[in-house]
Amino acid sequence: MKISLANRLEVGLFRHKFIVLMLFVLVSAFLLFQATQIKLGASFTKNIPLNHSYMKTYLKHRENFGGANNILISVCNSDGDIFTPDFFGALKGVHDKLFFIPGVDRIQVKSLYSPSTRFVEVVEDGFAGGPVIPADFQPNERGLATVKANIEKAGIVGSIVADDYSCAMVKASLLDFNPETGEKLDTLIIAAQLEEEVRKPFEKDNITVHIIGFSKMVGDVAEGAKGVVTFFLIAIVITAIMVYFFCHSVSLTLLPILCSLVAVIWQMGMLSTLGFGLDPMSILVPFLVFAIGVSHGVQMINSVVKQVSLGVTSQAAAQISFRALLIPGGIALLSDTVGFMTLLSIDIGIIKELAITASLGVAMIILTNLILLPLLVSYLTITPKDRKNHAGNIGEGSGFWRFMASFSTKKPALIILFFTVIIYAAGFLNSQNLKIGELHAGAPCFA
Repeated sequence: MKISLANRLEVGLFRHKFIVLMLFVLVSAFLLFQATQIKLGASFTKNIPLNHSYMKTYLKHRENFGGANNILISVCNSDGDIFTPDFFGALKGVHDKLFFIPGVDRIQVKSLYSPSTRFVEVVEDGFAGGPVIPADFQPNERGLATVKANIEKAGIVGSIVADDYSCAMVKASLLDFNPETGEKLDTLIIAAQLEEEVRKPFEKDNITVHIIGFSKMVGDVAEGAKGVVTFFLIAIVITAIMVYFFCHSVSLTLLPILCSLVAVIWQMGMLSTLGFGLDPMSILVPFLVFAIGVSHGVQMINSVVKQVSLGVTSQAAAQISFRALLIPGGIALLSDTVGFMTLLSIDIGIIKELAITASLGVAMIILTNLILLPLLVSYLTITPKDRKNHAGNIGEGSGFWRFMASFSTKKPALIILFFTVIIYAAGFLNSQNLKIGELHAGAPCFA
């Protein structure tokens, strides 16, 4: 049944290969346009298991107690303490700018300038208190001394104010939606606003501004991801060079590279069409799809060249290779797809999107490298010279490959299996000490 299906597909595809190629061109053009519309985005809630009982409790009460998607901004004086006019001017500027950024929960903004930051003291008549920074505050010697005394009375040293009085903190929580547009909050826009509107205007001379939080971290990752295109081009060039050394043919080098790039374009286009974006944490998935595509493409090229060496035409060689590799290659790629789809069982949004992104990409390779590639190869004229270069490059019949083949005999194979068992046992024992969680400084990567 499988052979019959492969034969039918072979006859149908190669008999109407021009029409099939035109369909590939049209679909590629559409998905290329869709790929240009894909957006890079991130959401805090995608990084937590929302259906966990702890997270349900958090979601239920976060309006009253504040969310976990916080922004922490530390304004510091590198040349002394915070009790200078310049520092309080910068601190007020940071507070006000953060307060008016759309998507910031203004009720949760807290700093020395917040009315909710208050002190209480015992006086002769009982208790007295007020805001740490009075309404009539002036950043002169008297006003700064009053604020210093109020800070000590409020007991906020070590939380909002550093122990050595060199920094003061501005805290805020982010909403899930932009209150001005009603749309889902764009974390990357928030990160850009924090950099352009909060840090740059006030970080000067001896005043420094330090920002941490999920949105800022994702913004930094997204900013660094802009260089991924350059690395992707470098990876393509390196891959092309390695493939050329394998087959010694420009045309046979370009075809698997081209088909793998088509698979990446289809992946991005399908994601956009289905309404998904690309998360900065999964930005490396297209590299994975490209690498898998080139691997299967080289297998197809190798099979075609070997068939040509037996005296058949390029057309016949492409058909034979298609029929020979469709089932095993398809099963291998489907296995990869199913393997990635198992990640959907992990109830975390970013992991599920990673599973969908990778699964779509690998599924696209089935079409581009097992169908499109042999159709394109059938138009080439592969000469015996190409076969000779290919054979000489991979070293068929050489001493090296005879040596490698000797490992498949009984005695060397038993030795290899013996050491494999030892390594497996060592790996299993050490795996019991595997730590799960964030053990080191910096943001974890989910790619």
